[in-house]
Order: sequence, then C-alpha cells, then structure tokens
Amino acid sequence: MRGDEEEDGARMRDSVDDFLDQWAALRSDLDLEAMGAVGRLMRLTRLVDKEVGRYFAEHGMERWEFDVLATLRRSDRPLTPKELAANVMVSSAALTNRIDRLAARGLVVREAVPGDRRSLYVTLTDAGRTLVDSTVEGHVRNERRMLAELGAADCEELNRLLRTLVNTLEKDG
Repeated sequence: MRGDEEEDGARMRDSVDDFLDQWAALRSDLDLEAMGAVGRLMRLTRLVDKEVGRYFAEHGMERWEFDVLATLRRSDRPLTPKELAANVMVSSAALTNRIDRLAARGLVVREAVPGDRRSLYVTLTDAGRTLVDSTVEGHVRNERRMLAELGAADCEELNRLLRTLVNTLEKDG
C-alpha cells in the first residue's frame, strides 16, 4: 500500500490502483501520483462517455448530434459553420457531414447570410429546438446521477481542480 492509503485506511481502491501497485513493485523510484490521476481521468472519460452515450441512444440521438444542436441552442442565434466548428471542436469536413445529417432529419437548416452569397448560417428548426430542449433536462439529471457520490462541496472542488487542468493544458497546447 502507498503511504497515503496507509494514513487513510477507509480509502476505497479502484481499478487504477492495481496498475499503480504493479509499477510500484517494479519501480519504487517512480512518483506515481500523476500517473494515477491521469489514469483515473482517462478511465472516467471512457465510463462517462459510455453513460452519456447510453442516455442519448435512449432518446434516439448520438452524442455529436446533441453537441451540435446544444451549441446552436446555447448561442441562441444562427451560427456560421466556422463558428459552429470552433464550438464543437471538429474539422470543417466532419461538421459539413454532421450538418447534412441533421438537416436531413429536419433539425437544422442552412440559410444564406444576407448580403454574402458565399456564407451560410446554420439555424435550429422548431423540431431541433424541441429535441434539444426536451433532452437537455434529462442529460443534466444523468450527469448529476453520475456524480451522486459527491456532495456539493466536492463537486465544486472537482470543478475547480479540473478547470485549473483544462486552463493549463489549453495554454500549453
């Protein structure tokens, strides 16, 4: 057991502890705290993706569909494909395909930018707005369910720590 676990015997183990123990047995010279944190972040990403994907599948949509529709809804105005791509963090080619698929479902429309025949706006249709509005409340409840083991103060602290990491890594990369 690592020292911090000896101090807190009530600490629960997780799947990451197993590989940390293996490394510690082989390489006692390594400081494994960062490996543990990053390993847990990666494991959580997979678990959260799975849970979020399951929720959206139950509502007949994929995660990326919600992402595009929610970005348009949050913006509360039409967006150019370039603005939309910056917010959903996909390439313009991938976004074009996604807009095509959403337009085929009647959830978005493309409209010419007044005075600029080369530019387009992407706009939510009434059906798109209804879908995102009806889905977002359950999505937030699902996210809260995933964090139910954490109290309000723990969630605030988790957000503070994660915000620090996001800001640091975004500056670096």
